[in-house]
Amino acid sequence: MTRALVIAAPASGSGKTTVATGLMAALTRRGTAVAPFKIGPDYIDPGYHGLAAGRPGRNLDPVLVGAERIGPLVRHGSAGCAVAVVEGVMGLFDGRVSDGAGSTAQVAGLIGAPVVLVVDCRGQSRSLAALLHGFRSFDPGTTVAGVILNRVGSPRHEEVLRAACDEVGLPVLGALPRRAALAVPSRHLGLVTAVEHGPAALAAVDAMAELVAAHVDLDAVLALAEPLPQGETWDPAAALDTRVGRPVVAVLGGPAFSFGYAEHPELLAAAGAEVVIVDPLRDETLPAGTGGLVLPGGFPEEHVAALGANEKLLLAIRELAAAGAPVRAECGGLLYLCRELDGVPLVGALDATAAMTGRLTLGYRDAVALSGSTGFAAGERVPGHEFHHCAVTPRGGATPAWGWRGAEPEGFVVGGVHASFLHTHPAGHPGSVARFVAACR
Repeated sequence: MTRALVIAAPASGSGKTTVATGLMAALTRRGTAVAPFKIGPDYIDPGYHGLAAGRPGRNLDPVLVGAERIGPLVRHGSAGCAVAVVEGVMGLFDGRVSDGAGSTAQVAGLIGAPVVLVVDCRGQSRSLAALLHGFRSFDPGTTVAGVILNRVGSPRHEEVLRAACDEVGLPVLGALPRRAALAVPSRHLGLVTAVEHGPAALAAVDAMAELVAAHVDLDAVLALAEPLPQGETWDPAAALDTRVGRPVVAVLGGPAFSFGYAEHPELLAAAGAEVVIVDPLRDETLPAGTGGLVLPGGFPEEHVAALGANEKLLLAIRELAAAGAPVRAECGGLLYLCRELDGVPLVGALDATAAMTGRLTLGYRDAVALSGSTGFAAGERVPGHEFHHCAVTPRGGATPAWGWRGAEPEGFVVGGVHASFLHTHPAGHPGSVARFVAACR
């Protein structure tokens, strides 16, 4: 039976990614099969989790897939594993601003998992007891079962901090010393993706594993994990109403397009598609017989010169879109389909230009499909998420993809193309995948 625990923190920047990734890697290296998860619409941490655990990192987001699917998705992603390690998002109780949905505490409750709190202990001693008391008592439905002290300054500092934890009756599972940040580079949307970082990403995961193995009691952490509750296991085939044909669906991947969900290709395959990954930094053609194309998000702006130089693939995609084949693009994929990005000519399937800006657009969206497409029916309501530093001109086409409160219509529906900034989770709307694959025939 798979057991589960959640690695959380009082706030972002406390070190939970280092601890969670290091814990996944350290446990895996000693022979424990670990299922890695990340709460929220994060596409970067799961890449490092995948390197650490040797299996796909998956997202758990109640806002995008519905709270009722979280347990089934955890059981699906944990098949054959001894323990599911779930990294939280932001602070323990931080979620959607309007109602707190999608918080780490909510997901921990949905899967019945205890929380291990990672605390940045710089600049505090006995005050840690008050902080832990508050987090432990704030929500009776959330079980804070232990603490990992991070950025501890000295043996004396650790002694005082452990005494503070004793005052509130919380076991200390480890104490990580204060040290220079691990060498994982950042940029405008967070860490550089694992697939882009290459050997340096492996080295960073190695460093996290060694740090956690040296300073955290792995057996004590595992002893806190609780069995996942019994129930339905998510099945991509069962999530779809029907299987149709076997069209070839190309999915862009590689360093430029890594912002996707592990369940998406699983659902495409369950709907009857033959899924082929295409790296536009390397591959010059689409697979023979390609009937549809999926362009996930990523960092095309970081590779725009190389993407623009791959003229054979740009032409192939332009011709596929012009022929009316289903093409689904989100965020980075939208930029790639524009005539140009920061002056570099790209696919040109959309009569629009894209440019990077200094303004961050971030947040959940309660979106309505304004136009029928190969993915969504007109009027369909879909939760989504935006996370980018770029703009497209015009913002939407003559038949826009989405609308939501307080914003002008956004995105493009042109022939078989559906392209927008909005990220959606296919596990929350498996019918959209079935609709897409049916159109690929």
